[in-house]
Amino acid sequence: MGTTLHVGGVLGNYAPDGTYTAAAPHTSEVDLEQDVFGAVRVTRRGQLAVLVPFVETYRSVPGIHATGGGVGDINVGARYDFVLAGAWRYVPGVALLAGLTMPTGRTVASATAPLAVDATGIGAFQGNVGLALEQTWSGHWLASLTGLVAKRASYTTQGVDESLGTQLTALGAVAYTLRNEAAVGLVGSYAAEGNATINGATDPNSHKRALTLSVVGVVPFTDALRLQGSLFVNPPVSQVGANQPADAGLTLTLLLGFS
Repeated sequence: MGTTLHVGGVLGNYAPDGTYTAAAPHTSEVDLEQDVFGAVRVTRRGQLAVLVPFVETYRSVPGIHATGGGVGDINVGARYDFVLAGAWRYVPGVALLAGLTMPTGRTVASATAPLAVDATGIGAFQGNVGLALEQTWSGHWLASLTGLVAKRASYTTQGVDESLGTQLTALGAVAYTLRNEAAVGLVGSYAAEGNATINGATDPNSHKRALTLSVVGVVPFTDALRLQGSLFVNPPVSQVGANQPADAGLTLTLLLGFS
């Protein structure tokens, strides 16, 4: 079980054609999130997990400053390892991933605070499946590659029927573990989402793209307690994103394990 603190500040925005534009003068946005999560191994190879997010947003434009938030969209997930990492020299570990995100947060359309700072969710059920490949070498190196496919259910808000596009995510990581069990690593992820369908018609400018790069580190306090941190950024350059804000920040995660 554990908890995560996420802090990010918006640097600018990507237009639908991928053009990056820095945030306008005298405007700012800070996004906060605190996650509480737990996972349990139900079999030697199977795990179940749940994550409850709490989301807060601060936005400022000339003449308006607003802060709001609340509970976000709760996620439940499962993992099954068909092959364990490191079990075979030339065969990576293989794990099947599945999850369901529930619309427990508040949508932008339902937001009541200025600048919609109290919006905390997308408003639709989301299911995802994925495959993770992982391998370890020499007891120190770890490499992983994960692919995820997510689909959101259609929903109706203010008389408008909307269905978000399918989302594909690829995530790669490499890490090195030191003798004291501390670790450092690099992580890269790229998410691509298709166009949304609104009242039966496809919106050609609603697709999304996002590249995220991170430097991560892990510090063990005891065998059961460890701290994990990362610095992340959506590179503020054109063509690496679309219809998304570009932000940078940090995450801190405290993990507690039981046997």
